[in-house]
Amino acid sequence: MDHSHIIEDAKKWVRDFHAQDATGHDYWHIMRVYNNALSLQDEEGGDRFIIEVAALFHDMIDYKLIGNVDQQIDEIERFLDERDVEADTIRRIIHAMQAVSFKGGTNAVKVGSLEDAIVQDADRLDALGAIGIARTFVYGGNKGHDMHHPDTQARENMTFEQYSQEDNTMISHFYEKLLKLKFLMHTDTAKAVAEARHQFMENYLEQFYAEWDGKI
Repeated sequence: MDHSHIIEDAKKWVRDFHAQDATGHDYWHIMRVYNNALSLQDEEGGDRFIIEVAALFHDMIDYKLIGNVDQQIDEIERFLDERDVEADTIRRIIHAMQAVSFKGGTNAVKVGSLEDAIVQDADRLDALGAIGIARTFVYGGNKGHDMHHPDTQARENMTFEQYSQEDNTMISHFYEKLLKLKFLMHTDTAKAVAEARHQFMENYLEQFYAEWDGKI
């Protein structure tokens, strides 16, 4: 079945949905995740259509961006049903989307298929490396978080409520999430990419602390 028209419709919806985003979850983030996912699928396999749609729509159900997740899922299901996507395929797309979120490591929806793994890996790769660093400061600036405070420690064993509702510094976010991601990749392809991007962030933090302390 040719799904190209569905993908094009999905891209248009995504562009409109994320048009006003200023948190690092903008249209270009979505397209980077989409392209990451296609590259991973080329190497790892999996149902390409499910991966494409889940990658495009994954942030439409992000609790950080919308108020009513269930209502948004209903809209996505309706979008796909109106385009004659089979019910089981819709179910698998929604599950892949739900499995993406980190939620402080407490997401109850677990990766259960190769498609889930690829979409989650694709999203997490965009939280690493140079772009991952940039997005951290974009998001933190949007939320009014401090860049760094030497007396603030990264939090461990957080509940979802703590992770989602309590503020912490942008640098602490590296330790609370970003530096954990390379250990959470599923596919061999993503693991290799994550290793290099992780090292880039380690080098960045070393430089950051030197500059913070006035070492020249």
